[in-house]
Amino acid sequence: MAIDKVRKYFAGLGIEDRIIEFEVSSATVDKAAAAAGVEPARICKTLAFEDPQGGCILIETAGDARVNNGRYKRKFGAKPRMLAPDEVLSYTGHAVGGVCAFAIENKDVKIYADISLQRFSSVFPACGSDNSAVEMSCEELYKYSRALEWIDVCRVPEEEQ
Repeated sequence: MAIDKVRKYFAGLGIEDRIIEFEVSSATVDKAAAAAGVEPARICKTLAFEDPQGGCILIETAGDARVNNGRYKRKFGAKPRMLAPDEVLSYTGHAVGGVCAFAIENKDVKIYADISLQRFSSVFPACGSDNSAVEMSCEELYKYSRALEWIDVCRVPEEEQ
């Protein structure tokens, strides 16, 4: 199971005891928010896209954020194309509903964190299963997911008004 892979990875960092396993599904932003008792925006969703240079791009973003096609294209040089569930699993080892950027060993996966997360003191990414999460500061998320950089490719609801 992917959660075991994340647990082992976190054990190497001394934080495996921070994983929260819910008795209910946390496979969507709304379900994760309800399970964690937080607003949906604080859920860190990890989106998987085709890398125009080959491989996969993972973007960690706030639960209420949406990828802006123009910003994405300026950053990565192509329109965003989300990966199919089987492609996500193949690249990350995590199934849709539990995708996270932790314990990724595939060298063809590039991980980025979107600044939409920085509105919060802590966020809740999944831990490799559809009923798990961990509360982390944005700095911890960036460090432990081995993100390459903070990027600005998403819009949050305030920008759309």
